[in-house]
Amino acid sequence: MKTLIAVPCMDMVAAPFAQSLAALNKQGDCIISFLIGSLIYQSRDNLAIQAIREQCDYVMWFDSDMIFPPNTLMKMLDHMKEGRDIVTGLYFRRRNPFTPVLFSKLEENEEGVCSWADYNDYPKNSVFEIAGCGFGCCIVKTEVFADLLGKYGSCFTPFGGVGEDLAFSMRAREAGHKIWCDSTIKCGHVGQVIVNEKVYESTK
Repeated sequence: MKTLIAVPCMDMVAAPFAQSLAALNKQGDCIISFLIGSLIYQSRDNLAIQAIREQCDYVMWFDSDMIFPPNTLMKMLDHMKEGRDIVTGLYFRRRNPFTPVLFSKLEENEEGVCSWADYNDYPKNSVFEIAGCGFGCCIVKTEVFADLLGKYGSCFTPFGGVGEDLAFSMRAREAGHKIWCDSTIKCGHVGQVIVNEKVYESTK
């Protein structure tokens, strides 16, 4: 089993993120790859291509402003072994309103414009299907990237007014891949405050 731990970033990462990455429990063969670049969708596509080229089974994505529990990768790999293709942990936007980066609706209209709905009433401490997610803490089977690159030529290029993460989510679902959230994997988003579930609940 081989996992690429993928971190697209600018030229610096947050110190709390570095501490989380250093404490991360690993299993099997793990490669950590930082890709510096200002165009996030290009960085994500290039990391996906790296995973295919290096014959990785999975890609564990972390944004460089996240903190996460040491057992995050182990729990994510359990989901992969159970047959899921795409799983995100639970994290929140780092600016008020501190809503979860989960989406209960994600669709494209006849004019090619996308609409979405935040999943603010998500099930607590559960595993549940969602329409889309961010990539701050997300694992994906590498075969999904190979599938999307073959079908669309890109996994992450934005379209329809959404960013690269929701563009990926729409392509993945159109290609038949389900997206899940494990809300027991509770992450923090480094900003002026560390945004977690407690902060989100305090602002509802």
